[in-house]
Amino acid sequence: MDFKALLIPQRDCACGKEHNCPIDFVHIGSGALDTLPSLCGEYKHILLVADETTYAVCGEAVGQALGGKVQPLVLTAEGPVLIPDEAALAAVESAVGSETDLILGVGSGVINDICKYVSFQRGLPYFIVATAPSMDGYASVGAALILKGMKVTLNARPPKGIIADTDVLCHAPMEMLQAGYGDIIGKYSCLCDWKLSHLLYGEYFCQTVYDRTLVAAKQVESLAEGILRREEAAVAALMEALVAVGIAMSHVGSSRPASGSEHHLSHFFEITGILENKPYFSHGVDVAFSSVVTAGLREKIQSLRPQRRPFDRTIWEEEIRRVYSTSADEVIVLQDKMGWYTREDSRTVEENWPAVCEILRESPSAAEFTAMLEKVGLHFAEFEAMYGKEKIEDAVRYAKDLKDRYSVLWLYDLYCRR
Repeated sequence: MDFKALLIPQRDCACGKEHNCPIDFVHIGSGALDTLPSLCGEYKHILLVADETTYAVCGEAVGQALGGKVQPLVLTAEGPVLIPDEAALAAVESAVGSETDLILGVGSGVINDICKYVSFQRGLPYFIVATAPSMDGYASVGAALILKGMKVTLNARPPKGIIADTDVLCHAPMEMLQAGYGDIIGKYSCLCDWKLSHLLYGEYFCQTVYDRTLVAAKQVESLAEGILRREEAAVAALMEALVAVGIAMSHVGSSRPASGSEHHLSHFFEITGILENKPYFSHGVDVAFSSVVTAGLREKIQSLRPQRRPFDRTIWEEEIRRVYSTSADEVIVLQDKMGWYTREDSRTVEENWPAVCEILRESPSAAEFTAMLEKVGLHFAEFEAMYGKEKIEDAVRYAKDLKDRYSVLWLYDLYCRR
């Protein structure tokens, strides 16, 4: 993939928005780690941030390669997994010294988001050494964090450099390879949501970014068998697609091209898992399975006529408190601010219903999504066994309340849930 072309500012897009991504370089391939000494040559006081697993995978070797100018910080998870919360941010913040001139993350999603946000807050350059092709946030603008029990994406900036050695990526746990595949396959779902919001509410839309992201989804779909076999070319292509989608997010200044209803369901399972101290799948795997769920909703909606459901504030708030417990107040405040439950948009939805159904038909069916996932060893029965029917139904009803973004979840709940 020609990342140099993607990173050149694009000032003449038909959408009217100038597209920029402040990344200096992307190195993906065998032996990419060998470039680190030269890439980091100008920096004298480097804070290397990893978790216990990623430090063992290659963080210690990276530190040794860069010599005495590296100060390692190994974050320790208090539970089964490291969470990008206030405690993790504080640990990195406190490790940044007055002489620190580069933050070097070694890891994937959580490490990337923590370092991305702290580097942005401190005005420091940041590189990420990817240890798994597991998610598309490497090159994105936002930092996905869990603050006050809520999944939030805060404004930050992409790293100056992304280094991904396929010798490391190919040996990542299979669930992380499946997660990267699932995160990209989920673009079929979120792109549909983006187009839907553009039609009904005039949300900004870029056809160029939409098309580029759709191409990435189709390319990765064709890589399933190679990813399952850990073929270097397939894993490298997956990583390239993940970075390219992150650049697409930077181009539009938000995660809209890459995150919709399927991500909102994933965030629901993560947040409630943390609140209830129960297991949940990795982000990308949840996105993959959730794409099957949202596809089912699209199919169901097409067989119905829209009918606005009355909003009962008392019942809704009781349900939000049941589902989100100690994080409920944050959810309620957000939706009071958005006002979507009381927004009168029946005429808009009804007048555009044929076009709505046409857009919904563009996304793969639930059966097609299921087949895509089975090619990489993901079986929907695992998802149902992990969460159960009641929790999945709660996600369909209330995952949308975690976010300020329109998706098919809103359309289904307000107009098509019977």
